Amino acid sequence: MKKVSFAEFGGPDVLHLIDAEEPHAGPGQVRIAVRAAGVNPVDWRLREGQVLGAHPIELPAGVGLDAAGVVDEIGAGVEGFEVGDRVFGEGVSTYAELAVLSAWARMPEGLTFEEAAGYPSVVETALRVLREVGVRSGETLLVSGASGGVGSAVLQIARARGITVIGTAGAANQDYVRSLGALATTYGEGWVERVRQLGQVDAALDLAGSGVVRELVGLTGDPRTVLSIADLDAPEFGVRFSGAAGSVSDALAEAVDLIAQGKLHIPVEKSYALAEAAAAHIDSQAGHTRGRRVLII
Repeated sequence: MKKVSFAEFGGPDVLHLIDAEEPHAGPGQVRIAVRAAGVNPVDWRLREGQVLGAHPIELPAGVGLDAAGVVDEIGAGVEGFEVGDRVFGEGVSTYAELAVLSAWARMPEGLTFEEAAGYPSVVETALRVLREVGVRSGETLLVSGASGGVGSAVLQIARARGITVIGTAGAANQDYVRSLGALATTYGEGWVERVRQLGQVDAALDLAGSGVVRELVGLTGDPRTVLSIADLDAPEFGVRFSGAAGSVSDALAEAVDLIAQGKLHIPVEKSYALAEAAAAHIDSQAGHTRGRRVLII
């Protein structure tokens, strides 16, 4: 089969499309014929050699966590699923024609493979950071980097829970952030004062890692009410860095419910061929994403 792999840490140029042996589903796993794979910031952070609280990577390594596709092999102990089922979920080395998933769910009605591949890690992260930052109904949450995949999910889930949301994003994404039910403002010079004019902030999330943690603490008044998933220096300011995933299976189940209720939709901004993984990483690292980027297999 074809898969994307890297044999050394570095920039996007270390990614190569190679011929590889097929993986097989172990106990409690399924293998899918991948139709689409989600592109996440964690993918290029790991490619660069950032540890992010995870186990060290053994080289050569595959790339990708999220995928949607058709079940073609079922591991021991798996019940309720059959070969041919359309699923989305999380596994390893999903930038490939075949991938093994350790957490999955049936694809919601109405979603394409391309759309479904953008949900698993994003929704798990969104649910986790909302839980960890402790924001409640009636409070106001500031989201720095609001227009990306995780931001898109956070905004919609928070609004569904009765939380007021202020989102910072680029000028081109202001209307998009507002369409998700949030108050919007741009980042850049004067952004702190612009946020203050929109309201008192009870909690804040740093989703972009753009060096704003100090200012977020100033806005909430307490580092315990700020959380980052993107700035490894956050602990220097007393801010928690959240990098360890929780239950993806639970997150997928909640995602299916939210999608069915019309409370969650994450658009795909751009799709790439499997051979264009490096280009997808370059675009992801550049930021300014509206929704998700995915690879089509």
